[in-house]
Amino acid sequence: MSAIIDTFIAPPCFDEIALLFEDEHLLVINKPSGLLSLSGKNPQNLDSVHHRLVKLFPGCTLVHRLDFGTSGLMVVARNKAINAALCQQFSQRSVGKTYQALLCGHLADDSGIIDAAIAKDPAQFPRMVICEIQGKPARSRYRVMERSYFQGKEGEVLPVTRVELTPETGRTHQLRIHCQQLGHPILGCDLYGGLSLPGTEQAERLMLHASELTFVHPVSGEAMQLSAASAF
Repeated sequence: MSAIIDTFIAPPCFDEIALLFEDEHLLVINKPSGLLSLSGKNPQNLDSVHHRLVKLFPGCTLVHRLDFGTSGLMVVARNKAINAALCQQFSQRSVGKTYQALLCGHLADDSGIIDAAIAKDPAQFPRMVICEIQGKPARSRYRVMERSYFQGKEGEVLPVTRVELTPETGRTHQLRIHCQQLGHPILGCDLYGGLSLPGTEQAERLMLHASELTFVHPVSGEAMQLSAASAF
């Protein structure tokens, strides 16, 4: 079998990481869209959340990741013990994650559940596919917040639906492929059919933002609830 080659080169990201919470154990940040979570193997993909933060907080490690185009909340451990404790919360699905997204088209239902197993697509890296036989179980909830229209600079108009997305599992590209499965891909999604409008700045990014994060502080036991408004 031939090795999978990742040819993606990330364009420069000039947006800063916003630090929302900091103590001696962990950080909570707001990641900008267009920034890798971890540096890639290609030296041109060195810039990342971890690459930037480790300069300021030596020894810090990522507990979870957000896709390159996704913005929003991430929790970062400042040592291995805290990383292990937070990873356990993620694996036990006790971490609450809420996203906002703009979906192409107007959804018929005001809420619903997408239950579709996800597997790697070896023929189209880094895409994932819906596969009930080889895929891992994946489940997401959605709730419509607003149905409106997206207007570009050239006057193009596209019906869009702002939704709140809650993943119950944490598969790669889960929300992106589940929205495609719903028949309403996320606006600006390059992998799963999201429409983009010529001449618009906003559609150049993935319209997906991690807006809320809840977990238990591994040391203090405090219930941590953080939120960050989306830029779209």
